[in-house]
Amino acid sequence: MAEQTEEKKDTSESKRVHVYPLIRHSDMNDEMKTEAMELCVTACEKFSSNNENAARMIKDTMDKKFGASWHAIVGEGFGFEITHEVKNLLYMFFGGNCAICVWKCS
Repeated sequence: MAEQTEEKKDTSESKRVHVYPLIRHSDMNDEMKTEAMELCVTACEKFSSNNENAARMIKDTMDKKFGASWHAIVGEGFGFEITHEVKNLLYMFFGGNCAICVWKCS
């Protein structure tokens, strides 16, 4: 009987980890949003242990593709208040608890 309760405990305490990108908010057009989302996933997978390098890769690539003044934050447990250009904001989660915020501000 004790074994059964332990098994139930293990399954009820397991956490759900989302391995797919989850877009929380975006005002980008569909084409830009898809490209930015794929870039963020690639950067987070490539630099899974270094959020600073992932953010740098996202920023540099967005600057090249869509013009200058892009900013990126990659991490967990952060808050922000930003001013951005209209149609140039993406806030998403990837890999469970990694959040990515990408915006353009000139």
